[in-house]
Amino acid sequence: MAHAKPEQDPDIYFVPHDSKWPVFASVALFVTMLGLASWFNEASWGRPMFFVGIAVLALILFKWFADVILESVSGYYNKQVDVSFRMGMVWFIFSEIMFFAAFFGALFYARTLSLPWLGGEGSGAMTNSVLWDGYSAAWPSAGPGDVGGAFQTIPAWGLPLLNTLILLASGITITIAHHALRAAHRTQLLVFLGATILLGCVFLFFQVEEYVHAYRDLNLTLGSGIYGSTFFMLTGFHGAHVTLGTIMLIVIWLRCYRGHFTKENHFAFEAVAWYWHFVDVVWLILFLFVYVV
Repeated sequence: MAHAKPEQDPDIYFVPHDSKWPVFASVALFVTMLGLASWFNEASWGRPMFFVGIAVLALILFKWFADVILESVSGYYNKQVDVSFRMGMVWFIFSEIMFFAAFFGALFYARTLSLPWLGGEGSGAMTNSVLWDGYSAAWPSAGPGDVGGAFQTIPAWGLPLLNTLILLASGITITIAHHALRAAHRTQLLVFLGATILLGCVFLFFQVEEYVHAYRDLNLTLGSGIYGSTFFMLTGFHGAHVTLGTIMLIVIWLRCYRGHFTKENHFAFEAVAWYWHFVDVVWLILFLFVYVV
């Protein structure tokens, strides 16, 4: 099976043999998380261990994906493998939907249920009068006790709106790039895929600018009560996903430049496009419920 080409024989399902990368990646992840936990607990060796783990993990992922790309361009993947990849990507995106649903759920619970109760509504009258007398259940809130001190919020119609337009534009450019790939228009593909990468980088730049402004000028931090926690958890994890998506787009651009895809066979491109559209949709929901409402 190791020497057969599944692309030429639809009855063969390619299974790679004796891959060492899962074991190495597990060890690197363990070192990374041990270093992070030790860093948080102020161990002197925690920080360098964390960055060593990150560097080793990045190298392993680079080599691992290089092997997968080599298998793909060598003709080891057929329609059966393609279906497996598609199912895997669908379930991966579903898991990401559930990931963000947990944080949106926390925002909903804190804002719609907990705050009114702490403010005295419903069965929370005694809680309000005995524990938090005079607490006003207004949103945004640092919660009872004014955790983290007074802070200001970021207006929705400034950088957040600009970033929304940027991500919407990136969704258009990657769609145009996809159509160009299917039409075998190589130059158009590279231009619009490159534009998508550029828009992703601009989004991240403005996100960093927003964070600097929030911490330096608005006293809006992770310690600013429930609002600060939910704000930075949602926007921060979304920013991490945009970063990952941008890296994926760069890899796909390089593969397009090397001519790895045809108009009939390009699922790697489609998978990244699916992921990028998912990131767009999450931001639209985030923009509405975190910044606007």
